[in-house]
Amino acid sequence: MTVTRGGDRPLMSRPRRLAVRDHIRQLDPVDDHVEIVRLSGMVDFPWDVTRALEFALFRTFASPRVSGLLARTGEFTRRPQRRYDDTDLLIATFVEHGYDSPQGRQAISRMNTIHGRFRIRRLDHLYVLSTFVFEPQRWIDRYGWRRLTDNEREAGFRFWCEVAARMGIDDLPADRRSFEAFNREYEREHFRYARSNEVVARATMSMFVGWLLPQPLRPLGERGVRALMDPPLLDAFGFPHPLAAERTVVSGALRARARAQRLLPARRRPVWRTERHPRSYPDGYSITELGPPPPGIEPAGPDGGARAVDDALAEPDPRGATPWSPDHPNPDCP
Repeated sequence: MTVTRGGDRPLMSRPRRLAVRDHIRQLDPVDDHVEIVRLSGMVDFPWDVTRALEFALFRTFASPRVSGLLARTGEFTRRPQRRYDDTDLLIATFVEHGYDSPQGRQAISRMNTIHGRFRIRRLDHLYVLSTFVFEPQRWIDRYGWRRLTDNEREAGFRFWCEVAARMGIDDLPADRRSFEAFNREYEREHFRYARSNEVVARATMSMFVGWLLPQPLRPLGERGVRALMDPPLLDAFGFPHPLAAERTVVSGALRARARAQRLLPARRRPVWRTERHPRSYPDGYSITELGPPPPGIEPAGPDGGARAVDDALAEPDPRGATPWSPDHPNPDCP
């Protein structure tokens, strides 16, 4: 059983519901980590991994150093849909094709070019990578239709370690448990409220709920998203905490979805996110055009609310902190 290019080719004629899991158990999580990540994320859990990575994106905004950089560039506030699509397509390219394929190498090279424009601390880079390892695992533990195997957990760690090496990020924790301990410790030390956290998170939240709901229902959708956030994340954004009943309803709905999935036939074909038509690129895209434009060049088209974002960043903070501005960034962003 191998994921191969061509969405019309089934993995097998009538796969058993747990066929992918059983096959993964026979693979080596070190030598076969690329294939395990593809089988798990493209066949058994494509929807769950996508939602988990969206929440991984949220978690990075809770660090003032990260949100301060994003707010200064204006990209995740002024053009959140395009930045989301760019991130999604770059990651999907080296997941689906493999990081050492021609497409995967081009995607990682493009990522390195984009990141090279900014001063990003190693610890922040490591934390972002750690969310890609552990947030999908945590989401599937809570809401997946089956449990992940140990091979899947280890393969996810190995995969992102290899990606990190190709991004020039070295000195990763030696094993998966050490990396997860780093992830937890980083959040304890760096998650705290900053105005830039809130502005970037609100812009991204508006994008997410706008995909599914008309304007009158979007506040209800935002309450549902907040019901999936833990208290440290909510506090770092300055978001109100959900009611216990809201958490119960939202988590119950996701668990009901998982129970229903167990009864469905196994997926016969992998899901290729690089073959979809993203909102920002309805006529197609090339890897070289993904990512923000070079400094001083504005992309064509509307700015997606730049003035509203700039005004929000300049509003007085109800907590009494100094408003964010490019000339006065967060104190955590030297």
